[in-house]
Amino acid sequence: MTQVVNSPVAEDQGPFSPVSSLYAARALRDFGDGFVAVLLPVYLFILGLGAFEIGVAATTALLGSALMTLAIGLVGHRFDPRTLLIAASTLMVATGLAFTQSETYGAVLLVAFCGTINPSAGSVSIFVPLEHAALSHLVTDKARTAAFARYSLIGALAAAVGALAAMSPDLLADIGVSRLSALEGMFALYALLGIAGSVFYSRIPRSAASGETRPTSALGPSRGIVYRMAALFSIDAFAGGFAVQSLMALWLFSRFGLSLSAAGTFFFISGVLSAFSFPVAAWLSRRIGLVNTMVFTHIPSSLCLILAALAPSLEVALTLLLVRSALSQMDVPTRSSYVMAVVTPPERPAAASITSVPRSLAAALSPALAGALFAAGHEAWPLILCGVLKILYDLALLWIFRHVRPPEEQRA
Repeated sequence: MTQVVNSPVAEDQGPFSPVSSLYAARALRDFGDGFVAVLLPVYLFILGLGAFEIGVAATTALLGSALMTLAIGLVGHRFDPRTLLIAASTLMVATGLAFTQSETYGAVLLVAFCGTINPSAGSVSIFVPLEHAALSHLVTDKARTAAFARYSLIGALAAAVGALAAMSPDLLADIGVSRLSALEGMFALYALLGIAGSVFYSRIPRSAASGETRPTSALGPSRGIVYRMAALFSIDAFAGGFAVQSLMALWLFSRFGLSLSAAGTFFFISGVLSAFSFPVAAWLSRRIGLVNTMVFTHIPSSLCLILAALAPSLEVALTLLLVRSALSQMDVPTRSSYVMAVVTPPERPAAASITSVPRSLAAALSPALAGALFAAGHEAWPLILCGVLKILYDLALLWIFRHVRPPEEQRA
């Protein structure tokens, strides 16, 4: 008999609990996204596609992923999240298998648009609004932010391991396996991860709401709050696009002549610091609140970025950038938790998608502007603009949402 949940699970964090099953599914999914994001351009190149065609395929995949994420948020209130997550896993299986059989450019574009593969390693995904809604339903208000911190930490570490797994085709080539066969094997592994993920998703209880009691619209009383958050988060994402990792690497290469191996080491350490800042953010939010945690960790990180842009030496710049890494991502679990907290449960899938998709679209605009500034010789300006815009975003967030408190912060 299928278990049905009427109220959140307080502290059900055992190894076989629904919450742990959701974490495991997230880890498998991000592990797959981690190696696919690296291997996708290599695979398409071996198929004979040029740089322009590969870029179009990546854009097509991003667009398809964004549209599906938005669509699932708008219709998610009509269905049980567990059912939709299992369906999304089935699509993941089909995507991996289809890529192993896609030999024409048209087929590649079709699978990229309709499938779950994301060249940005999962920042926008059909799974995200569903997982956010399910996780918020499974834990109490008091435990929600800590749960999102673990969720983010697990995803970040799994994606990092997945990126390392992208070396597998080279290792297999050393023992005589053709590069194309090895890459097809990795996409087959991606499909297997979808099967395993569906098993874990099946352990999530069904929602108690019946079809008759589900709301008729995706957003109801929280519509205004969601749209304001989406607009503000888009400003933050647009600012972040000026300092994406590839542009930061370019700046370090051109400004200080940093070697490729040193850059790899730096970004690995930076990623580890960011990942382990998630549980710290959860601890801090219990003391000063979710909005304050987002704002008062973000502003110092932005100041570090601005100062790094003006740093006189490589050592000073790297130190400032590492401090920034330890602070800049603390808003990830707190933002997710806050969005889920200030809307009603039926609105959660829509709120998650509507606040995440515009972020990704906005983030796609600024790297081109940053590249133009680099080309014009203004190499420090993208970093400065990123820092200044993020500080303005933080101040606006604090001003607009300072009185919109999640349930666990409201006084009796």
